[in-house]
Amino acid sequence: MTLATWLTVVTICTLGAMSPGPSLAIVLKQTLTGGRQNGMITAVTHGLGVGVYAFLSILGLAAIITASPVAFSILQWGGAAYLAWLGIKGLSAKPERDAPLPEAPTTASAARDGFLVVLLNPKIAVFFLALFSQVVGTDTSVLAKFGYAATAMVIDAAWYLFVTWLFSDPRWLSMLRQKAIWFERLFGAVLLGLAGHLVFGILHGK
Repeated sequence: MTLATWLTVVTICTLGAMSPGPSLAIVLKQTLTGGRQNGMITAVTHGLGVGVYAFLSILGLAAIITASPVAFSILQWGGAAYLAWLGIKGLSAKPERDAPLPEAPTTASAARDGFLVVLLNPKIAVFFLALFSQVVGTDTSVLAKFGYAATAMVIDAAWYLFVTWLFSDPRWLSMLRQKAIWFERLFGAVLLGLAGHLVFGILHGK
């Protein structure tokens, strides 16, 4: 592993992690409605999910997923269905009687959402296969391969931990939480829209 190659992996993984999409929506939703702890759990499990695909890609197993139209399609439809389910839940959210906030998500739901939003997105496998095919060669050691995969996992978790820390600042989190029910519905609409975008892409072969 050379420093230049490692920095290339760092740069591409950082840009990938920072790209807005379902993952960002899930982390923000858990943070604003469940607090900093839920956001951190979501961030860490999201990083673990990314690590799963990164290590599978390094080992070459992810190629099996992307080479199988059936497996790839099942994961795609599963991901779209999961996002749609979360979106519908958000849009139908109602505050508890005599309470200004909707029921806060549990730590279990935070861990589940963080991990599944990655696992049900096979395009992440494609991303890592494309990335690692450029930096991994026949002379790359096993230690270097695992170092690249671990780098991707740590960067992803670190980015979303930063997002969680930023949006759970006590100075303005209480103000945001007063509008939590509207944020819940907003994120529901965003997730439902993303699910629709995924379905459109699946039907049109994108």
